[in-house]
Amino acid sequence: MSTSELPFRWRSIALPALLPTLLFSIGEGAIIPIIPIVSGNLGATLALAGLISALLMIGELVGDIPSGWLVSRIGERPAMIGASLLSVIGLVLCVLAPNPVALGLGIFLIGLATAVFALARHAFMTSFVPISHRARALSTLGGIFRFGFFVGPFLTALAIELTGTAASAFWIHIVACLAAAALLIALRDPTKSFGVLRTERGEDGKQLREGEALVAKEATGLFRTMYEKRGVLGKLGTGAALIGAMRASRAVILPLWALSIGISETNTALIIGIAGAADFALFYASGQIMDRWGRLASALPSMIGLGVGHFVLAFSHDLTSNVQWFVFAAMFMSVANGLGSGILMTLGADLADKTNPAPFLGAWRFTGGLGGAGAPLLVSGLTAVATISLAAGAMGVLGLVGAGILARYIPRYAPRPKK
Repeated sequence: MSTSELPFRWRSIALPALLPTLLFSIGEGAIIPIIPIVSGNLGATLALAGLISALLMIGELVGDIPSGWLVSRIGERPAMIGASLLSVIGLVLCVLAPNPVALGLGIFLIGLATAVFALARHAFMTSFVPISHRARALSTLGGIFRFGFFVGPFLTALAIELTGTAASAFWIHIVACLAAAALLIALRDPTKSFGVLRTERGEDGKQLREGEALVAKEATGLFRTMYEKRGVLGKLGTGAALIGAMRASRAVILPLWALSIGISETNTALIIGIAGAADFALFYASGQIMDRWGRLASALPSMIGLGVGHFVLAFSHDLTSNVQWFVFAAMFMSVANGLGSGILMTLGADLADKTNPAPFLGAWRFTGGLGGAGAPLLVSGLTAVATISLAAGAMGVLGLVGAGILARYIPRYAPRPKK
């Protein structure tokens, strides 16, 4: 272990971690609302548009597996730069896509890049932020991510208004990724800028920074850890997977729903952006709720709210006031999602072995990712064989089932600490 005499200052992580994250998140927030719209413009059916949207989450799930190994081999900053450039490749493919298949490949590459970038920035914060400041730094990082998802759709609405095409939103993410990469390349070596730098040896004897070692351990033996921890993962982990499923369903079904009821491209982006403000505003309140009243006080209303929001969509599609109900559902689900901010990370930290948390955290995150990747596929499949209303209703049922699982198993595995 080595340390520097320089004291930690918040501004020391602003440029190398927080600002690139903000740029990347704004770009991703800009493209999510328009993926179904661009898919439809290329001739995709509503169900196929849902499938193409799902490829973003599937790419993230697949990317989670090698990301830890990659970050530990090349380092946090090079991994973030590489992820930004890989995302640009996927985005250019989306811009030039002549058909839905090419668009889907581009979206999948963006998902892979997002997984690498997310894990690298987590490793970066773990390596260079002292333990005394780490929780606040990670909470700030999560807030910046949500802020990007709030700002991005407004930029999309402006771009569509100026250009007349939804595909122009991809250029927002291209510029954001190139700016993030340029910023990271221009920065000085982080090891000379931070006050605390903890190192340890990896399994192959290579000296790694603490964050690199953490993500390497998360990736090593992932499926073995899932088998060894099958008890808690099969019970409370199922609830975590359903949390991931409801969040992913919300991200996919809202733009898909807007397309199905004929809301304009610009208005779709504006509605989703305004709803994102409610989500962003509650990220800190969620932590306060969890610390004061326990994890269930955050998780339960969040899941019930997400489930109810899907039911609102399911029963309002053919009403003459369906646009008003859509706006209400989008806002309601954003509030519900905001109330659950940080719940997966918090439960994972509660359940992990305090002496060696990384393997369980990797398995826990992957379990949540399975739900996140599976839900959009379910929405797409049910839309293809039935209707999007049935898909929304099915997700509403899963939300309530998830709430029941969390109500049963959170008190057992992560009880409220006694004061």
